[in-house]
Amino acid sequence: MDIADALKFIRTNSQAVLATTRRDGRPQLSPVNVVVNATGQVVLSSRATAIKVKNLRRDPYASLCVTTTAFYGDWRQVEGAVTVVDLPEAMDGLVDYYRRASGEHPDWDEYRAAMVSERRVLVVIDVARAGPSVAG
Repeated sequence: MDIADALKFIRTNSQAVLATTRRDGRPQLSPVNVVVNATGQVVLSSRATAIKVKNLRRDPYASLCVTTTAFYGDWRQVEGAVTVVDLPEAMDGLVDYYRRASGEHPDWDEYRAAMVSERRVLVVIDVARAGPSVAG
């Protein structure tokens, strides 16, 4: 499978399980919603205090298993280096993430205030590898 095929799949399927690495080397898994940004990176929103973010700051590499809403059936695995973007630099990316995931927000000022209050960060994955998939 190539990266372009995986990104095409992710553009229409946002449910994923993110795998990061704990300090002791064991995997830590988190259900997340992901989108593909304009430059072909996979992005998600998280809280700065989340364990997955702490893991990614220490070891900036992640794997994702992206599924359809049916869960069983077609899926894609991607992995790559990660950048965690903090506020205030993350705000434009967080707005773009929301738009790609859900469309227009009814009150962008309220959304931006919530991002600050929740100490949101943008997790950006530069996909370097794709596969396997259900087909292998």
